[in-house]
Amino acid sequence: MTMLELIYSATHHRVSWAERSDRDVLLALRDGDEEALDELIGRKTKPLVQLCQRILGDLEEARDVVQVTFFKVWENRTKFDERWSPNTWIYRIASNLAIDHLRSRKSRERSHEPVRQHMLHVAAASSSRDLASLQHGEVAGIFRELSAGLSEKQRMVFLLREMEGLSSPEVAGILGCRESTVRNHLFNARKVLRRELVRRYPEYAAGFTLGAGDGEVAE
Repeated sequence: MTMLELIYSATHHRVSWAERSDRDVLLALRDGDEEALDELIGRKTKPLVQLCQRILGDLEEARDVVQVTFFKVWENRTKFDERWSPNTWIYRIASNLAIDHLRSRKSRERSHEPVRQHMLHVAAASSSRDLASLQHGEVAGIFRELSAGLSEKQRMVFLLREMEGLSSPEVAGILGCRESTVRNHLFNARKVLRRELVRRYPEYAAGFTLGAGDGEVAE
């Protein structure tokens, strides 16, 4: 094969991958195609890092979890069922790993809790700017503080539904629960976040939007 033919073949292969759906990529990966794994990594690294960073609050830890996620995807590739949503399957693996990592970290941090609380208190006391001046990182920091009052499921539902923009059926699939449970967790999460926002950051409360109503009714 000539050099020109090699270049054409490589370019044509890249184009063919780009034209294939996530489901097609996962089916190829299920059959052991390592190039399908490379394609999946290229497509999903950024959104998965974003999700895991929101769960963990740390970019480097999020990247580590995403690396493990792709390892787990490859390791469990034969378990993928084409009836499943690709995003639901991948997000479930990533979110479970991130939650496990967070639990492990929390157990290590318990001895440092007094110092952490002092730092949160100082951060809250120094907040006196308009909402418009908040940077993305500051908003994320405020959410991390406020969400300490949420249950694990409430936090995950709020992150996936409101911050990742997934639908209620997708969130239910990732968390392995009913859609009605997702709606209830979301309702309660919004209620807790609004209450804590007003209590801790009254100067920001009017400008914050925690999501429009989703027709949910608290249990």
